Amino acid sequence: MKILALDTATTTASIALLDDDNVLATATRNTHRRTADVLIAVDEACRAAGVGPRELDAVAIGAGPGSFTGLRIGMATAKGIAFAAQRPVWAVSSLAALALASPTDGTVIAILDARKGELYTGTFRKTGGLVEPLDAERVVVPSALVVPEGAITVGDVPGLCAHAATPSGEAVGRLALAGARGDVLVGGAPTYIRASEAEIRYPDGVPGALRKPKT
Repeated sequence: MKILALDTATTTASIALLDDDNVLATATRNTHRRTADVLIAVDEACRAAGVGPRELDAVAIGAGPGSFTGLRIGMATAKGIAFAAQRPVWAVSSLAALALASPTDGTVIAILDARKGELYTGTFRKTGGLVEPLDAERVVVPSALVVPEGAITVGDVPGLCAHAATPSGEAVGRLALAGARGDVLVGGAPTYIRASEAEIRYPDGVPGALRKPKT
């Protein structure tokens, strides 16, 4: 089964072409202020793999949480390709994809920078190429990390082991192929978790724009 997989939850857009367990091609781009580079990376990976859109069986997307702009661009890109190729869009958790990057099996806390002094976190049990969500743990760390086995709390805990990582397209693809997915081609949206800055500042709509209908 050939799938195009991408994650744009951070400023590192990661793209991968997979044929079942085989990775055919990958591409990455730093999309800070250059969000159009996501399309360039997709084109680069597809050309390297020699795979056209209609040869795909599905498109997999990391649905967040993460950067609001990045998630919208990733979802729009995935849906656009899938609509054109008449294929499904499989959404998986970007935090789960991040947890899959842990070098060890066991309990993993995946952490992404949510800005404003906040973090997105997810706690998982990793076994080989699979991750299973566990009850969330409250953690405080200074940057986006994957925290492997035995470090489900942080601070002065002896033996804390962590390494920097971002969700990869390959991990998104592997999770989707493993069945941790849902078809979001129609009506699906990224997992934002919290309201956007515009929604917080203008709960009734941006001044000068169409107002939300009163309920």
